Amino acid sequence: MTSAMDLQIEKVLAEIPLFAGLSADDIATISSHAVARNFSKQAIIMNEGDSSESVYVILSGRIKVYANDAEGNEIILNFQGPGEYFGEMALLDEAPRSASVMTLEPTRLAIISKEDFCSCMAKRPEIGFDLIHALVQRIRTLTEKVKSLGLEDVYGRVTRTLLSLATSQHDQKLVIEQRLTHQEIANMVGSSREMVSRIMKDLSRGGYICVEDKRIVINKKFPAAW
Repeated sequence: MTSAMDLQIEKVLAEIPLFAGLSADDIATISSHAVARNFSKQAIIMNEGDSSESVYVILSGRIKVYANDAEGNEIILNFQGPGEYFGEMALLDEAPRSASVMTLEPTRLAIISKEDFCSCMAKRPEIGFDLIHALVQRIRTLTEKVKSLGLEDVYGRVTRTLLSLATSQHDQKLVIEQRLTHQEIANMVGSSREMVSRIMKDLSRGGYICVEDKRIVINKKFPAAW
């Protein structure tokens, strides 16, 4: 008998573009092998350099993907939520994890082993192409981030980051659903919290942004320079 958790995993997997080519039976098979685990807020799912052979699908909650240098300085690479996945590079090579992952709130993950995933790809080779496409998109995103860090000033990096995170619209305004601290924004753009706070304060004074229910709302187009 299919459990409620299996059904939840099936529903989430069926909505992920990576598994779009799978039949209902194939998704049910993967779901039956997936292990669902609960993690508390600020739990470390993996550390950069870890050895692992699983892909993780977010059933609920949110995570951040980040890296640290030798001095402990952090740069945030990405935020992810329900229906998204991470750890997929382990499916293609044996290299250690390239980044760390931590939960931002209580989170439930479905963990799929490399063996089960590769067995699925053997039945549906097109999944491999979808996986490559998804990886290429992430590489493009990281390339844009590197270009921004190297070529733009802090103001440009902050406004670009805010726009990239604004995914929903309400009353002709852009809303960033992820609740961000100034420190987290600083960790994303490679700057100090103090500098980011000054920029955010000026944007707020100018009416370009405001905070509603702890969410950043972009009211109008940002000026070209600060």
